[in-house]
Amino acid sequence: MIDGAFFPYQSLANNLLEYIPESCADGSHDLTHIHRVWLNAKMIHSIEGGDLETLLAASILHDCVAVEKNSPLRAKASTLASAKASAILADLGWAESNIAAVALAIKSHSFSAGFEPTTIEAKIIQDSDRLDAIGMVGVARCFYAAGRMESGLYDFTNPTASGREYRDDRFAIEHFHTKLLKLASGFQTQEGARIAEKRHRSLEHFLNEFMGEIGLPDR
Repeated sequence: MIDGAFFPYQSLANNLLEYIPESCADGSHDLTHIHRVWLNAKMIHSIEGGDLETLLAASILHDCVAVEKNSPLRAKASTLASAKASAILADLGWAESNIAAVALAIKSHSFSAGFEPTTIEAKIIQDSDRLDAIGMVGVARCFYAAGRMESGLYDFTNPTASGREYRDDRFAIEHFHTKLLKLASGFQTQEGARIAEKRHRSLEHFLNEFMGEIGLPDR
């Protein structure tokens, strides 16, 4: 690990990372994702405030229970992670109020779970995680996840999904329409929304270029 990657709480980060498997099978939810969420959280915190230690713990532990994208338990992943994180922090001697703050941030970060964040820390973690799903990193993660699920890039017979529902479980590019292009409109903080707007434009540019290269305009 890079020294100081989780500054100014590197010691705490080292303790918490012991609870994260060293070899994560999902490269879109591995240590690099955790670190990017932390960097996003610090950027937003610098403008919006909140408790930085809570944000560090929530950033590291928000995906501490691994659930595949196509699993029927996917909507429960954040609740399971919240419970596990609470147990981890209790073992480390954290106060109940601090544990509750981290648990809430983790439980409400998920897109699929639908829980509303009610604290500034929860709002920042939700924004920070969603920022990693848009922009160029979001594009890379989208196609990486599609490859793991053995999906195709696009529907050769109907690339724009004309006359049917989008099927992002079968075609990677359709995940842009079912989720990625919807994310920027749901950010919780002003700073998160500002960053999201820029990354959203990158998504739109990529999609337009992609559709042009396969010979069809986006619908």
